[in-house]
Amino acid sequence: MITTIVLIRAEPKLIPQCAKHLAGIDGVTDVYSVSGDWDLVVLVKVAKYEDIARIVTEQFPVVPGIVRTTTLTAFRAYSKADEQQAWDIGTG
Repeated sequence: MITTIVLIRAEPKLIPQCAKHLAGIDGVTDVYSVSGDWDLVVLVKVAKYEDIARIVTEQFPVVPGIVRTTTLTAFRAYSKADEQQAWDIGTG
C-alpha cells in the first residue's frame, strides 16, 4: 500500500465543502482540518503509483476551493506498533 500525504491551502469559506468533497474521492482515507500554514491534510492510500497521479493531478484540481497543494509520498512508515513488533521478535 502506497501512502501519500497532501497538504492543502484552501479558500477559508470553502474549507468545509472542500474537505467533504476530498473525503468522497476513492483512495482518500482521511481528511484533517489543521492549524498552521496549511488548512487541510489529506491521506491517500492506494495500491499503485499511477493511482496517486490520477487522484492528485486529475481529481484534486477540480475540487472547489483548493488554492495550493504539496504532495508527500511516504517511503517507509515508523510507528510505536512497528517498534513493539520488532522487540517482540527478539523475545520468546
